[in-house]
Amino acid sequence: MNLKEGYIHETAGATKRFCQFLFLNPETIEEYKYWHDSANTWKEIPEGIRRAGILDMEIYLVSNMAFMIVETPLDFNWDEAFGRLATFERQAEWEEFVAPFQMAKDGQRSEEKWQLMERIYSLTEALK
Repeated sequence: MNLKEGYIHETAGATKRFCQFLFLNPETIEEYKYWHDSANTWKEIPEGIRRAGILDMEIYLVSNMAFMIVETPLDFNWDEAFGRLATFERQAEWEEFVAPFQMAKDGQRSEEKWQLMERIYSLTEALK
């Protein structure tokens, strides 16, 4: 894909957006990408993510850093949603499966591995 063509994103009205990152094991990046391809991801994982209240989630990669955008309804509660997500079918198994690809401590849940990022600029806000 030509990255300069961009990615189509359908907006869902007013939402919250969370951005986070984690570092990946450089030797396993291609396998990590394979398992995150929509054809290879375990079906229970995106179903659980949606059931936890997340409207959309995207992961981008630069070098060995994964960058995630999470889009949610305005009333989304981060701690409650990720607490529920951790209890869903195959979620703990998935976290254990992807752990060797990620530079994180053993046994960490998703919301513990991924570090939330601070937004420092918004074009929309700047133009108000």
